[in-house]
Amino acid sequence: MSIDLSQFHAVFFEESFEGLDVMENALLELQPENPDSELINSIFRSAHSIKGGSGTFGFISISEFTHILETLLDKIREGEEQLDVDSVELFLQSVDCMRTMLEALQAETEPDTTRADQLAIMFQSILTGASAAEAKGLDVPATGASPVIQESVLPGSDSIPDSLAGFHIEFTPEADMLKGGNDPVRMMRELATLGELTSTPDTGALPTLRDMQPDVVYLNWCMDLHGDMPLEDVQEVFEWVEGECDLSISRLGGSADSAPEVMPSNVAEAVDHAPDGTSTAATKTKADEQESAKPIPDAPKTASPAKPAPAPAARAGKAESSSIRVGIDKVDSLINLVGELVITQSMLGQMGGSGEVITDDHIGNLREGLVQLEQNTRELQDSVMRIRMLPISFAFNRFPRMVRDLSLQLGKKVRLELRGEQTELDKTVMEKINDPLVHLVRNAMDHGIESPNVRADQGKDETGTIVLNAFHQGGNIIIEMIDDGGGIDADKLVAKARANGIVGDNEQLNQEQKLDLLFAPGLSTVEQVSDLSGRGVGMDVVRRNIQELNGSVDIDTELGKGTTFRIRLPLTLAILDGQLVTVAGQTYIFPLMSISESLQIDEKLVNNVAGGGDVYNLRDEYIPILSLDSIFGLRTEPLSYDQSLLVVVEAEGMKVSVVVDDLMAQQQVVIKSLEDNYTRVPGVSGATILGDGTVAMILDVAGLIGLAGNQKTMAAGEIAGSAA
Repeated sequence: MSIDLSQFHAVFFEESFEGLDVMENALLELQPENPDSELINSIFRSAHSIKGGSGTFGFISISEFTHILETLLDKIREGEEQLDVDSVELFLQSVDCMRTMLEALQAETEPDTTRADQLAIMFQSILTGASAAEAKGLDVPATGASPVIQESVLPGSDSIPDSLAGFHIEFTPEADMLKGGNDPVRMMRELATLGELTSTPDTGALPTLRDMQPDVVYLNWCMDLHGDMPLEDVQEVFEWVEGECDLSISRLGGSADSAPEVMPSNVAEAVDHAPDGTSTAATKTKADEQESAKPIPDAPKTASPAKPAPAPAARAGKAESSSIRVGIDKVDSLINLVGELVITQSMLGQMGGSGEVITDDHIGNLREGLVQLEQNTRELQDSVMRIRMLPISFAFNRFPRMVRDLSLQLGKKVRLELRGEQTELDKTVMEKINDPLVHLVRNAMDHGIESPNVRADQGKDETGTIVLNAFHQGGNIIIEMIDDGGGIDADKLVAKARANGIVGDNEQLNQEQKLDLLFAPGLSTVEQVSDLSGRGVGMDVVRRNIQELNGSVDIDTELGKGTTFRIRLPLTLAILDGQLVTVAGQTYIFPLMSISESLQIDEKLVNNVAGGGDVYNLRDEYIPILSLDSIFGLRTEPLSYDQSLLVVVEAEGMKVSVVVDDLMAQQQVVIKSLEDNYTRVPGVSGATILGDGTVAMILDVAGLIGLAGNQKTMAAGEIAGSAA
């Protein structure tokens, strides 16, 4: 019976990437002068899991590269090799290399093994006695056959003559061993790679073909393995089948050598070898046996039917995770709520079932049932939304490595602090906030944090600090990026903006407006823009990306003290807190986060400016007035201002006031994409279905501003044409 292993690829890739994250974080925590053995063990376990899974699925390039990496880690665990800064750097490069190769395999393309071959040569030189610093300085070829597996890596036994070298193996698997994902044929293929193997099957228990079951093992084997190999390599082949077989190993031509107890491990790792028999065996020591006795987390569960993996989706360039892990408590809560809904539905159904007429006697029970239904529906909505919530640590975990690498590149000392890592955020929002956060941290590293000598001259700690903090506030999540660097010179921003024509020579700005210039395209206060970042360059993209998530970003800064960027985001993009308004009998929804205030129009404060536009004097701030009915063509004659209300909204650093007929309720609405279901409409970001079944448009404030600006430009052109 042939099993299509590709159905398990998605799970393998997901868990392999998690294993690489574990390796990277542990390497960043390691102190080479005083290495933590538990951290080294966790790195080893992750590498071992990746090797086992890649071997099972036939990803030979990954399993061979991880094999030599695992061998070196094993020697470090045993104290046979010393850990230093250079070896940590090589291990980190190996993590990057494996991640790149896995991403290529996930995208169903052939991985480039050039860097893996180069690193393998470096690791091989360390295993043969070179230091990590010497290995890094090797002039390794750019191409060539991979030297990953060499006989010199595996310790042999020179004291045994070739004629006597080898082992006699008696292997009796339990009948249901196949159900655990283990395959005797693969084990024998692996044994055959260690030496010359002869095997004799015992068919005494073999039933007739009619009674034979495909997932039952009926055979046992007596095998002679000839060759010069250590006992540990033979034991490793059988290490995953403890309790599932009777095993005896003795030396050929010598006294019986009782095989030690086979080490238990996660059955899901099954066999660490390629299906075609390519060897990926690694040396095991006594300490390795003790470590392997512990459960190995995050192994690819290829044999488990309890977690089916989706088929690999089509990907363009960058591989993205298409699944999400959900805690069992969230699933249990969902099941309980569905049970409550079934009970409520049954109660309501009894009142109108079998043609029974609902009378006044039923009204009380009907109301009670509807109240219960409303409560259950609300709780079910919250429960479903929580399933998409992930700890923001998934986004934060990339930054320790980035800060470390940039610190070395820039010659700065920077300490990163992560706070609120368990704060939960919608998976979609988290994926889209990554790039803005990366840009902010790079800016802080490059231009915010001063060099150690400058900080020392200012009386600061030579080590700068960057803090990433996340917390909930109301129905939003706040993400702060705080640095204790030199701060932002707002007056420099204004001077540069005046020089670029962004701000008029006589225009006066408050502190908030000055700092808002930081988001003007191409505006930077640094004297020399580096290849990493330029404070201000690209910040307009940061704000635009955040506003696309219906969020906002604010800045607090103090010269010589540091800067705080505060990002405010909705917890999810699927549900929106909205303000319902009516215009010409139509219902529209403003995102509540974009509304500054709502007010009754005082016509004395309305002024007309050149070009035909009206502005509203709101506390000495002149705000443009937009009319939805004229933008959307709802009425030929708009209502007078004394019959309308004004909703002041903000987007992309601009405030505008929108004329509406009336304000209605505030409520949460489920966002439906208008572009996916109909077509793209300027000024509208989506739609929703209200409680009465009508469809209401969700307004895009930034789009409305652009739409109104285009109409004014066209009108100005028509006026100019008429004058001509």
